[in-house]
Amino acid sequence: MKRLLSLLILLLSLIELKAQDNYEIQVYGAETVEKGRTMLELHSNYTANGSITGSNGELPDNHVVHETIEITHGWTPWFETGFYFFNSIGNDGRTAYVGSHIRPRVAAPLSWNWPFGVSISTEFGFQKKQFSANTTTLEIRPIIDKKWHRLYISVNPTLEKSFVGPDANRGMIFSPNVKGSYDITKAVALGLEYYGSTGPFFHYYPYQQEEQQLFIATDLNVSPNWEFNGGIGSGFTDNTDKLIFKMIVGRRF
Repeated sequence: MKRLLSLLILLLSLIELKAQDNYEIQVYGAETVEKGRTMLELHSNYTANGSITGSNGELPDNHVVHETIEITHGWTPWFETGFYFFNSIGNDGRTAYVGSHIRPRVAAPLSWNWPFGVSISTEFGFQKKQFSANTTTLEIRPIIDKKWHRLYISVNPTLEKSFVGPDANRGMIFSPNVKGSYDITKAVALGLEYYGSTGPFFHYYPYQQEEQQLFIATDLNVSPNWEFNGGIGSGFTDNTDKLIFKMIVGRRF
């Protein structure tokens, strides 16, 4: 067990990360929603210590709550489509609709008997410029995961492209996400989650301009119809929010 945990920590320490704009803070697993079923998720994130002055026309996010509704339907055993509705609640109680994304995803069928879970999602959508200066974006997210007894690892080497906004001419931005967890019991798993952004390929940002966060998180597996993930995250660079609380509650129908 100690060797496996040491390997996990070493793997995570080699990767630099991004926080998905604090709306959907999640490392994806490779599995898709079952055929004919729908997953409804609520992502609730509170920025306890974030930016107090906006940049590029964006509003600051200090003491702001982000609520994202995600609806995902499984069309086949290997294909699903997700829809996102982003919302922001300011520290003055003001609620605003931020934007929406659509996310089709395909996975390698279990019948292929691959040693790892593999899928790829593409997420496209828009958000209001006061919440994200890059208003029209595309995300390409390969997903590779593996479970060894109680140890689980998932790697998402994500690529992001902006079509409208300050990053529109910067090419594909590398934003890898990584998760490692260990089953303490059959119902409880504890682990680490990394999120970050290093900048465009071969033109990486200086370290303090990168976005790097580490979350301590827990997953509860009390029912196959429910999912729960919660965590506390800290940023390590000048360009990253310093303290975020996150919670994901999901229900399959």
